[in-house]
Amino acid sequence: MEPIDTTSLFELELELPDARLEGRAKRLVGFDERYDRLHRALRLLVDAEGVEAWSRRLYGGRVPLADLVADRYPLAIFHGDVGTGKTETAEVAASRLAKEMGREGRLFKLSTRVRGSGHVGQMSTLINKAFEVVEKEAGKRRLVCLIVDEGDSLAASRDQHQSHHEDKVGVNTLIQRIDGVRRFSGRVAVILCTNRADAVDPAVLRRAGVVERFDRPTEEERLALIRMDLAGLGLPDAALLDFARRTGPGGNGAPGYTFSDLRTRVLPEALARAFPDRRIEVEDVLAAIQVIGPSPAMNADGHGAMGNETAR
Repeated sequence: MEPIDTTSLFELELELPDARLEGRAKRLVGFDERYDRLHRALRLLVDAEGVEAWSRRLYGGRVPLADLVADRYPLAIFHGDVGTGKTETAEVAASRLAKEMGREGRLFKLSTRVRGSGHVGQMSTLINKAFEVVEKEAGKRRLVCLIVDEGDSLAASRDQHQSHHEDKVGVNTLIQRIDGVRRFSGRVAVILCTNRADAVDPAVLRRAGVVERFDRPTEEERLALIRMDLAGLGLPDAALLDFARRTGPGGNGAPGYTFSDLRTRVLPEALARAFPDRRIEVEDVLAAIQVIGPSPAMNADGHGAMGNETAR
């Protein structure tokens, strides 16, 4: 059998646990609180042997509940607006889970290129190849996590009128492969990240053992990010609190800023106003907030709920 070219299948491949991902956890606002709440549920998806050992140690045998948990699909769905940290949380959680369990593992992030170019059977073929790689790694008794980013592009509801035959076949293949990894007794976990949970096929949603919603950051979370990223600039804390308030939801129903809005657009814009001649001033950040509005909320059809970005 010819070796599979994984570069066309995955955007990211990493050994787990990964020190760089652990470092990113420190900058991922709210990660520790979310992981504290989620990690036991996630572990139930990938630690069938641990559940059986728990059952035998405390109940003297394998209780029915252990069988029920072992029979679940090893699928988690992270859903919420663009820029709310779904994919990064999935990556860091996979590393943290491997470290917590004392297991070597492998992280794969599926590339959107597996959609192919529309040729008959291409998407299904690429999905099958990706899962072959994942299952081969799991066969080495390692913990393997497959992240499906922009999951609605591969798992869109087959009932949608605009759904093409090739897309429907691709969804069928994805469902079959998720069903198939149950035989690895928890050594494979799939985390599907989507901006449009309503667009995901119901059969995929039904299989999820963990469903986690990611909302736009609260004022407290925005302030934590702003304090972290503007540390060392000498800006007064009262101004930082003002920035956090100004980037919240608008009175006209406009959404607040996402983590990504702040980190990749607003704060770099403030820096651009001062660089290379002077220090960053409060007015630079205020001006950046004024000219850069929040990214629009996503509807189930993938379009923004707002027609454009309104500067405020």
